[in-house]
Amino acid sequence: MFYGYGYYSSMIFLLPAIILTMFAQSRVNSAYATYARVMSRRGLTGAQVARMILDRNGLTGVTVEMTQGRLSDHYDPRKGVMRLSPAVYREASIASACIAAHESGHAIQHGRSYMPLMLRNAIAPLVSLVSNLAWPLLIVGLMLGRSSSGNVVFGIGVLFFLGAVIFQLITLPVEFNASRRALAQLSEMEILYPEENEGAKKVLSAAALTYVAALAMAVANLIRILAMRGRD
Repeated sequence: MFYGYGYYSSMIFLLPAIILTMFAQSRVNSAYATYARVMSRRGLTGAQVARMILDRNGLTGVTVEMTQGRLSDHYDPRKGVMRLSPAVYREASIASACIAAHESGHAIQHGRSYMPLMLRNAIAPLVSLVSNLAWPLLIVGLMLGRSSSGNVVFGIGVLFFLGAVIFQLITLPVEFNASRRALAQLSEMEILYPEENEGAKKVLSAAALTYVAALAMAVANLIRILAMRGRD
């Protein structure tokens, strides 16, 4: 059964992903804390940066709003709204410019029907549903053991969890592409000066690493699940 040594020993598969996740989070916090204190020479707030990039790319219908929370910034494709956290919205730091530009990158993707983003948005509701059902099914399947019903329930749980892994895999090109677009816009529009671009790359690279870590964690959990089944 999944209780006891087999269950806890399977945690070994998560250790590398946990370490990568902690490292990624540390990089994000460090990069943001550093460049949130460095004001850009042009003195544009995140809200101004977002508006400039959106207008330049013909996205005048996308509104920019302030939302609560720290690093809660996101673009809502359903409503055509970009929501920026208070610090990003109001402050004129390099970090604020980078985050606003990144979210603008998502808006540009949406406006140009960037295929990976369209695919991610299309499957997101289904993935949210099946991923919530995955663990209960997996646990029930393990409890039922090697019986035919146990194998069926466990197999469905694995397929549902695989959906979450695929979602994380699709997310990588979406986020990397948004960051590339952000860097290009910041440079081409001279929102940041050349000597400020290195800081921008550090902020965006650190953020991208968190998505790599999320994929690694999903894959590690899938391997752990399969290992637990082999030990029951």
